[in-house]
Amino acid sequence: MYQALYRKWRSRTFDQVVGQDHVTQTLKRQVQTGRLSHAYLFTGTRGTGKTSCAKLLARAVNCEHPVDGNPCNACPACLGIESGAILDVLELDAASNNRVDDVRAILDEAVYTPASVKKRVYIVDEVHMLSGQAFNALLQILEEPPEHLMFILATTEVNKVPATIKSRCQQFAFKRIRAGDIAAHLLQVSSAEDIPLSPEGASLIARLADGGMRDALSLLDQCSGGGGPVGEEQVLSALGLAGNLEAAALLGHAAAGDSAAALTRLDRLYADGKEMTALAGELSALVRDLLVRKTAPRAGAALMTGGFDNETLKQLSGQFDVPRLVQMLSLLQRTTADLSRSANRRTDMELCLVTLCDPALDGSPAGLAARVARLEQGVSAQAAAAPQPRQDAPRPSRRELPAAPEEPYWEEPPLPDEPPAREEPPWEELLPPDEPPVRERPHRDGQPLSGGAPARSAPSLREPPAPDRASRPNNPQAGEPAPVPPAPQAEAEPPAPAPQDVPGWPGWPSFRAQLKSALPVSDYSFLSNSAMAEGHWDGQQLTLWVANDFLKDMLGKASITQPMARLLQALTGTARPVEVRVGHAPPETPPASGDGGTDPLDAFIGQGGGNIIVE
Repeated sequence: MYQALYRKWRSRTFDQVVGQDHVTQTLKRQVQTGRLSHAYLFTGTRGTGKTSCAKLLARAVNCEHPVDGNPCNACPACLGIESGAILDVLELDAASNNRVDDVRAILDEAVYTPASVKKRVYIVDEVHMLSGQAFNALLQILEEPPEHLMFILATTEVNKVPATIKSRCQQFAFKRIRAGDIAAHLLQVSSAEDIPLSPEGASLIARLADGGMRDALSLLDQCSGGGGPVGEEQVLSALGLAGNLEAAALLGHAAAGDSAAALTRLDRLYADGKEMTALAGELSALVRDLLVRKTAPRAGAALMTGGFDNETLKQLSGQFDVPRLVQMLSLLQRTTADLSRSANRRTDMELCLVTLCDPALDGSPAGLAARVARLEQGVSAQAAAAPQPRQDAPRPSRRELPAAPEEPYWEEPPLPDEPPAREEPPWEELLPPDEPPVRERPHRDGQPLSGGAPARSAPSLREPPAPDRASRPNNPQAGEPAPVPPAPQAEAEPPAPAPQDVPGWPGWPSFRAQLKSALPVSDYSFLSNSAMAEGHWDGQQLTLWVANDFLKDMLGKASITQPMARLLQALTGTARPVEVRVGHAPPETPPASGDGGTDPLDAFIGQGGGNIIVE
């Protein structure tokens, strides 16, 4: 007669138990040394090996020839316990024997010594189902048990076991078995059973088993009934998961914002008999897989539910961001919880789909966060698409620099036929009114703008009239001796530009204000707070001092440092590095004179002091 795979391949030694080494190694050492407890409590999810380890321990403590703590499975005691012929080892189901009278019957039998083995062992499965009176009756024998008695309790809900019971037992927690270990064991079983199982199919079954080996063997048993190769497609078809593609199609309509197509597909699924609760669960599983794929792309493969193929996940993953997925998963979870007590499940599911297609209809905090994130992405995309200032163009020469209104570097005197642009200084008013002071026009490349003698090699802002020329008319054509021509410009050393001629560091407040149009509002809010971030320029490098490591990670992104570097290059003329550090910014000190700093007189002239004559 055919026997199910999970029964046929039940572990017969502790070494065959998969994924529970922390439990089996301890039990083996206790059997070897004889330091056995009178009561054990095995906890964990279904299919992780609790009952199997309980039966192994019952055979190991009664085995006549144990091998390294494992039962030999050859002596009469092991064979009798395994076949159920020895009545001194009894397995009970607390779900059906949960009354106090059932426990009292056990207590009446427990006082007798075993007939054919060394210890009388009681395996109580699902012990959390016992009533309160039954637990009190069990507590009496657990407190002072006979030497020949051993209790092995197993439960999936340890929180329902009273603390008085747990304190008198050695508790072992069974973990969920990793998908990789399950897949390797499935390939071993399929090879022994001549089942053509592919590695992809084994991985898919392992993920669907949710950490339970019994579930994995049952799924393999079901999928192998077709007789052909067992791959991913065969597993999805055999387990009825091909309908998950409908959930993926619904999510595609939600990504496109097509409510009409989503409602049409939902109506067809409803007509075909699809349960709305099951559909909501499939959508939740799909959105969860997408969220895991987005947040943990490397380690997320082992966290997938396994109900969807990689191509579908890859196609849908690019259509959603993390805040949107969080909003969708929250909405689906709320809808799934409400469907159980809904008067019209179809209507609730339609409302859920309409809200998924249009996030503006979701007024929850998660929905608002998703909309804000979408707006920020749109602003960032517009800023990236906007034309950037010319960064690689050569720096304009001095004559091409526009004179800033607040920092003029020189003021052109008026032509003779133009009205004066400003009031004359007091010392020029002392001259005779019919003898205006001689004003030389600014020169370029050694030649005057209009007729006249060549200019000197070093131009000045203004030049006062010479005493011997006060009575002469300002006309170089009237017999005035020609001035000495200047030396060629190639031989003369070019004058050093004044500090006002070279754009430089304007100070952190002004620099920060210019960054406002180049950064998103969410990023600029950190820079605008002086308690969070403060910039410091040392002449060679711009250092952004932040309060903690979190702000360092936030403001150290390329989307923030690159616009700062571009603006700094536009101000200083050369590429300067931008570094983000944790600490407090040192106070900015003005550059010392003689080290390339700004001369106070030049600064005063640049701010509007045009009535100063430099000799």
